[in-house]
Parts: sequence; structure tokens; C-alpha cells
Amino acid sequence: MDILTFVTRSRGLGRQIVSSIAILVLAVMMMIMLGSYVFYATLWMFYPASLSTPDSWLPSPAEWGWILVTTLVGLAIAVWVAIRLSRRILAPLNSVATSLRQVAQGDLAARAATDDHSLGEATQLVNDFNTMAERLERMEQERIFWNAAIAHELRTPVTILRGRLQGLTEGIFQPDPALFASLLVQVEGLGRLIEDLRVVGLAESGHLRMQLQETDLRQEVMTVVKACESALLEKGFTLSLALQTQQAVCDPVRIRQALLALLENALRHATPGPLAIKTTSADGMHCLSVEDSGPGIGQANAQTIFDAFQRGPQAPDAHQKGSGLGLAVVRAIIGAHQGTASCVPSVMGGACFLLRWPV
Repeated sequence: MDILTFVTRSRGLGRQIVSSIAILVLAVMMMIMLGSYVFYATLWMFYPASLSTPDSWLPSPAEWGWILVTTLVGLAIAVWVAIRLSRRILAPLNSVATSLRQVAQGDLAARAATDDHSLGEATQLVNDFNTMAERLERMEQERIFWNAAIAHELRTPVTILRGRLQGLTEGIFQPDPALFASLLVQVEGLGRLIEDLRVVGLAESGHLRMQLQETDLRQEVMTVVKACESALLEKGFTLSLALQTQQAVCDPVRIRQALLALLENALRHATPGPLAIKTTSADGMHCLSVEDSGPGIGQANAQTIFDAFQRGPQAPDAHQKGSGLGLAVVRAIIGAHQGTASCVPSVMGGACFLLRWPV
């Protein structure tokens, strides 16, 4: 809620309070004036002796009684209006205060409520508190999920390393280059996982910094393609390149990292077949896309595929599973370029991953 909206709503509440007090004062004054007219007319007609004499500055007993009655009635009306107005204002505030105490004690499911929506500021306060509580609850659930997911991802390589090292210590395994190579693969996997977690964590906290510079985007793409070409061809993919954009302002290291993650994602999940890599520039945006021929990603999964630890459908012969952080890293990198990452259906029948960032 911006300052102008807050001031406008505050003035609205102020107007309601001022109007309520003004109506109260007007009602009491009208009661006194009209009541006094009726009171003196009645005494003048039926009990003239009970009126005070013109030369007396003290009210008569009947007039003292009238003053006392009107004062008590006016006080009763003022108290009644004040109680009703304070209940309307304090009810949502008390609900928020109670819910705040519950949240402070760890009950993130606590929500405030109000039955009176005529006070815009109080209603907005309740809505803002409930929104905050919902975000806190969602963040807590995500934290628990992240802890469990990270523990799950770390467990497999650590278990393998522990088993191999224990076997070496007890003489079950003989030291040889193949064994050391397998241990190195697990260590490298741990290193990649830790780096991916670092990138995603920095991006979510807004501290992922890019080293932007004029870059030969075509050359960077070719560097990544050459590194992955043998693995892609061995898996059965047919590469096609359409690199229209040559120069672009970006972080070349991070762009290579994002493209590598997309190609590794295709290796794990896409059906072997045509794989198209394109770069274009249009409407003030650079675009890097990786397009496969299947099996594709449903609309529901396309909305969450870039979330951490989310895995899309795998090819039938896929044996390895990624950490679930690859596409989250891609989105983090492109987001740090002030761009967007999306997944749309491919004209080849699979999925098309689009990375767009401003020229």
C-alpha cells in the first residue's frame, strides 16, 4: 500500500470519526433545544408556579431536575455512541493483536478476522496482516522442504563416498585409478550441488551479482555446445544451431552456466532426437532458446519447473536424476540479468526453454 493510499484511507477513517462526533453533538443539542421548548411550554401551561421568577438568577427545583435529566441523557447517548464506535475500531485491532501474539509464539496459521468492512483502514490492516502471516507460513514450509530436499540430495553422494572410503580403509577395495575416478565424480557432484545452492540462495536474497560486459554470444554458445556435443550425440540427439545474435551485454560465465544447465536437463529428461539451440534479438530483448522434440512439459508443470527441487518428466530410459536445482539456477541467472526464463510448448512436440534479457 503506497503512501497516498494510506493517507486517503486514514482521512476516510478520520472523516467517519469526525462525522460520528458531529452527529452526536448535533443530536444532543437538538434534544436539549427541542426538549427545553417542550419542557418550558408544559410548565408555562400547567405549572407556571414551578418556573423561576424573572428577578431570580437561580433555577427552580423543576428546572434543576430538567438540567440533571438532560445531562444524564446526553451522557448516556455519548457513552453509547463511543462504545459502539470504539468496538468497531478496536475489534479488528484486538484480532490482529491476538493473532500477532500467536504468531510470535510460533503459530503461523493464526489469522485475524473482522466482521465490519466499513472501516477501510481496519479492514486493510487485517488483510495486510493475514497476507504477512500467509507468507511467513509459506516461507516456513519452504524452509522445511528445502532442508529435507538438501539432506536428500547430499545423502546419496556422501553415503557413496563413506562406503568407498571405509572399504579402502578396511582393505575391501584396492586403490586403483577407476575407484579414485568414481570418488572424484561424487566429489564433483557435491561441488556442483553446493555451487547451485549458493547461486539460488544469492538470487533469492538479491545478492547475486553479474559481471556484465560486451560478449560474443555466438562464441559462448559454441563453447558450451562443443563441451556437451559428444554426450548429446552419444545419447542420440541431433543438434541444430541458429545463432543470429553475435554481440550481447551479459555475464559470459553465467550465460554458459545457464546454457549448460539446459543441455544437461535435455540429456536427463528429453527424448533423443532433434535439439535446436537458437539466439535472436528483437524488441529490445536478447533470447536464447533450447528446444527439444519430447516428451514435453504440461502446462501445470511449466509454471513450477523453474522452482528449486522440481523435476519434470523423464525419458523412459533415463537412469540418472539431477539435483532439481539446474533450472532454478537458470532462472536465478537470467533474473540477475533483469530477464525472464520460461518454458513453452515446442513446435517439434517437446519443450522450448526461453531465456530473455534486455539488450
